[in-house]
Amino acid sequence: MISMKRFEIVIDSEKLNDLITLLDSVGVRGYTFIKNAGGLGSRGERRPDGLFLQEENAMVILACQEDQSQKVVAALSPKLKEFGGMCLISDCLWVEGPAVSY
Repeated sequence: MISMKRFEIVIDSEKLNDLITLLDSVGVRGYTFIKNAGGLGSRGERRPDGLFLQEENAMVILACQEDQSQKVVAALSPKLKEFGGMCLISDCLWVEGPAVSY
């Protein structure tokens, strides 16, 4: 197993492509995104299934090694307010298997 940092980033769906561009710019080679995420946070309730106002979030999950995580944080921090969301970082273990994307 490899010690990694796990990022869970929740942003406004409209900013997903901007976030992906940012991640590419700092050399992130793998991530997963989930569209139409809902919840309650600083921007109020987000309900992708709402009848009137469909306000949607996207969630991006990625894992990288410590040196890469510092690059992600440095690039993401000034943009997070613009992206309208949150970022959680935790320690995790990558189970070695097929070719890795970290």
